[in-house]
Amino acid sequence: MRIPSPLRIVLSLLLLLVALAACATSAPESPRVVAIEPVRSSPVTQDPPVFDLDAPPRMVETAFEVEGAALNAVVYEPQGPGPHPAVVLLHGFPGFERNLDLAQAVRRAGWTVVFFHYRGAWGSGGEFSFVHVIEDVHAVVEGIAQPAFADAHRIDPNRIALVGHSMGGFAALVAGAENERVDCIASLAGANLGGLVRAAAAQPEGADRMAESLDAWSGPIVGPSGEVLVEEVVANADRFETTGRAPQLARKSMLLLAGGRDEVTPVTLHHTPLVEALQAAGAQDVTAHVMPLGDHAFSGVRIELATRLVDWLEGRCRAG
Repeated sequence: MRIPSPLRIVLSLLLLLVALAACATSAPESPRVVAIEPVRSSPVTQDPPVFDLDAPPRMVETAFEVEGAALNAVVYEPQGPGPHPAVVLLHGFPGFERNLDLAQAVRRAGWTVVFFHYRGAWGSGGEFSFVHVIEDVHAVVEGIAQPAFADAHRIDPNRIALVGHSMGGFAALVAGAENERVDCIASLAGANLGGLVRAAAAQPEGADRMAESLDAWSGPIVGPSGEVLVEEVVANADRFETTGRAPQLARKSMLLLAGGRDEVTPVTLHHTPLVEALQAAGAQDVTAHVMPLGDHAFSGVRIELATRLVDWLEGRCRAG
């Protein structure tokens, strides 16, 4: 058998390469495109699939002034030029659970989240009261809707939702019923202060026990004693009765979530009566659900809580 010389092998390879190059030049192949099934990004458990370097997400410290008192606040801005719909996130009394995991999930979904402390709470100026809480919510909603603030933080002033937990749920319901700027309201284990004080007054020494509870929970609160706060609720029982707000609330999109194991705002006193009142008022856009394993802080079901909130915001409130 004849073995080719090294030179012959090299020449053969060169000829082969020239032939391949000629074929490629004369008849280029069309590029192949392979469709890849996209992975669905969940803002509750995943970061956004893209990152906008021109308009990145950011956190901005700010303050709102109400009657000379500064309300400490933080704005969680999503990425993208916007304008973005906004959520005002309202904490409870005194505010140990701030629900900032919800703020982050909602921001990842493309919403601006404004979180603040009421007067007399957690270093904000002024004195705490339940009436002040409602006034503060109105002031913040009005503040973020102002053109200068909305432009600076990429907010759409025509799409503002209130999301509140416990006392914050009460504030979202009452202020939301009164405020024409607000079309979407979420109450998470929301309190019915009017119904609560009436139930307490019907029991021997019930008002005293309610006052003691407020004193025990007060924490970093500057303001009246529990006794004075109870007197304030009694004086405003009609205004603070969330079921009495059903006719106004029935015109809005509502999310009502409660915990089946909640002993602070039990379902039978705070959640069910409001759902029934909204039904009686002809409400057409109410999403109500009791999470069986949820305690007052939804301690063991935070992912479910965030998922339900984000899905409701995206499905019922984003379009405005």
